[in-house]
Amino acid sequence: MSTAPTAPLVLSCGDPAGIGPEIAVKAWQQLGSDLPFAWIGDPAHLPPGTPVALLDGLGDTAWAAADALPVLAHPFPAPAVPGRLDPANAPGVIAVLDRAVDLVRSGAAAALCTAPINKKVLIDGAGFAHPGHTEYLAARAGVDRVVMMLASPALRVVPTTIHIALADVPAALTPDLLRATIEITARDLRDRFGLPAPRIALAGLNPHAGEGGAMGREELDWIADLVATLRAEGHDLTGPHPADTLFHAAARARYDVAIAMYHDQALIPIKTLDFDRGVNVTLGLPFIRTSPDHGTAHDIAGQGIANPTSLVEALKLARQLADA
Repeated sequence: MSTAPTAPLVLSCGDPAGIGPEIAVKAWQQLGSDLPFAWIGDPAHLPPGTPVALLDGLGDTAWAAADALPVLAHPFPAPAVPGRLDPANAPGVIAVLDRAVDLVRSGAAAALCTAPINKKVLIDGAGFAHPGHTEYLAARAGVDRVVMMLASPALRVVPTTIHIALADVPAALTPDLLRATIEITARDLRDRFGLPAPRIALAGLNPHAGEGGAMGREELDWIADLVATLRAEGHDLTGPHPADTLFHAAARARYDVAIAMYHDQALIPIKTLDFDRGVNVTLGLPFIRTSPDHGTAHDIAGQGIANPTSLVEALKLARQLADA
């Protein structure tokens, strides 16, 4: 789906007891009317003294952003105490996310950026049945599969399996899942990131990519064959590579995105290389969604010290993709 470049972005509030409200204000202070976005949430949850422009619709977002944080008000049942988890607000968090998705899918907003959620609170307070944002948005959009890509100026990386226990990875990692992950990644890098022939590097599952079967056989039994098949179909794909040599500077220069096999294999390198500027992008959705690559940080919420850089980068990337 394409939207007009002039449509603003929307930012969902995320967990109101985390750093989401604080970094939303800091992001607005940095971006102002240069990159207008509307925050959706309860204005009472914003840091005290925040200048707020209450919107009736998104049409006034750009001019309002010059002097105040544009807000689409969404009342919550309980106040937000920084750092204190409150399941009473869980239904509100989900309702805000649904409202934001509706705005993007209708074309009223150009893209969705999501502030971090706390999944346990959503489970306790609203029976949340999804492992995270990514899976919920896929269900909300009615698509079978989406891909989580973490992107920064230093690295783009995709975990094939995401929010599951490490012990469950080998069974979940099927040829069908890996093929779909590679195909969705390649398609969105072409269609949304403007890379006509994206170079994709695939990490092995086992240490040293199995070392000829001495440390695991998945690479020999089916991963290498899948790589050969996808290469024959036209994908610029290499691997499986040992993961421990895939992320140094010289290796990163040889690919546009790395496909990892499980969550930490992907997230450790990007958070080590560029923690503050990492952005979570959901590929395979019928709309644009980005998010900061960090959690709710309840331990520092309300102290005024949260770094908004990842959110700022997420908003910038959402705008870039929407305008492409």
